[in-house]
Amino acid sequence: MEESSEHHRSGFVAIVGRPNVGKSTLMNHVLGARLSIITNKPQTTRNRILGVHTVDGRGQVVFVDTPGIHTSRKRLNRRMNQAAVSVFGETDLVLFVVDVSSLTASRTDEPLWGDDAAILEQLGEYDVPVVLVINKVDTLRNKAALLPILQQVSNQFAFATIVPISARRGDNVDPLVDEIFARLPEGPPLYPEDYITDRAERWLAAEMVREQVLEHTHREVPYGVAVTVESFGDSIHDGKLHIQAVIHVERDSQKGIIIGKAGAKLKAIGTAARMRLTEFFARPVHLETLVRVQGDWTENERELARFGYDEEQI
Repeated sequence: MEESSEHHRSGFVAIVGRPNVGKSTLMNHVLGARLSIITNKPQTTRNRILGVHTVDGRGQVVFVDTPGIHTSRKRLNRRMNQAAVSVFGETDLVLFVVDVSSLTASRTDEPLWGDDAAILEQLGEYDVPVVLVINKVDTLRNKAALLPILQQVSNQFAFATIVPISARRGDNVDPLVDEIFARLPEGPPLYPEDYITDRAERWLAAEMVREQVLEHTHREVPYGVAVTVESFGDSIHDGKLHIQAVIHVERDSQKGIIIGKAGAKLKAIGTAARMRLTEFFARPVHLETLVRVQGDWTENERELARFGYDEEQI
């Protein structure tokens, strides 16, 4: 007999907001897995990523983690923005994540300003409920300062509800999940119960290598980097998962920075990435990393497609 869908809720929930507000940290915490890569660099997330959260007897939330919406003239960045905005009208619910420090920095009676206000204006064009998620409240020295802000933001937009959280610490995340389930339509699961993402293992491996490049480099280097996985598979000889990853950069100078003196930087990146991959795939990993120069790939349509950033892939 098929399981009844009565009171079982399921649906798609977009997580949107500016770069570095904690969207990926939030999804990873709910899933209990480091699915989306996280660094302190803006624009870390470049692709939409599905994260499936299934709770027995309750339902299934399909999160859509999106690139941070920001202002840029680069072709790649414009495509990232389009990918994020395109989900507004395609989901059952939107989580609009903002950094509490941005709200407290406002000098007007409208705490949502600048890029946050621009995103809010775009959200207003769609008939979809929006939950305002105020993140990083653990950084507030004066928690009482949040109360008048909650009143002000509720006057600025007709949010379905407002939930202050700390995604990093997990504070108030469970009540947020309760609010999400309460607003999803009744229906059967959209994916199998053991499903966690729509992304292939090769893609996830490439992202984990890129994560470590971002962690170990600074300034303009992280934004000119793409990673592809040339080979991916288990070896019958040593029982390890063998991965060969290529780090693509735009200029020779970036290649030199990533390799470092006597290869020290590349070795550090490879070691950290291998540890991350071993943890995620739960088996020993042999990782080989190479660096290649692909001039101005962020502005080249063919290279954007090759690296997974065309309109369909992103």
